[in-house]
Amino acid sequence: MTSSASPGLARLNAAPAPAAAALLHEVCASVAWGAAVAARRPYDRLDDLLAASDTAMAALTAADLREAMAGHPPIGRPTPGDPASAREQSGVEVSERAELLALNLAYQEAHGHVFLICATGATGARIRAALEARLGNDEDTEREIVRAELGKINRIRLGRLAATAQEDPS
Repeated sequence: MTSSASPGLARLNAAPAPAAAALLHEVCASVAWGAAVAARRPYDRLDDLLAASDTAMAALTAADLREAMAGHPPIGRPTPGDPASAREQSGVEVSERAELLALNLAYQEAHGHVFLICATGATGARIRAALEARLGNDEDTEREIVRAELGKINRIRLGRLAATAQEDPS
């Protein structure tokens, strides 16, 4: 590790294995993804961490993806008290939540898991359109869309992790 590592990267690099696993689990609930990213420490630059994340994401099995998705609340119902959930779904108006939740439940019935989309910066209308468009996808198509969306979410969360010297309470 060089002195160019950001405060968050320095914290991740220096963390004992269980602490690093916990930090990475806050980014993605897949144990396989977290282990793969942790194994490539230390990281000098955010780009190196993001590349490791992308590589780990590409290697996830269907079961690993289901595990990762289990860590995400349904669109329209952010996890109470979870600042990441609230921040990521902040583009959804309170008045849109019931409709999105109903569509998410229909999606969940069709696909067996929550609808996953990188909601950061997305409006409720954009999320609704994606939900409606993806409801009829076959399992293989949807799995690869989920992989791509999860990769986007992980990149955003890793960027926050890399920039943060300590646990971010917000």
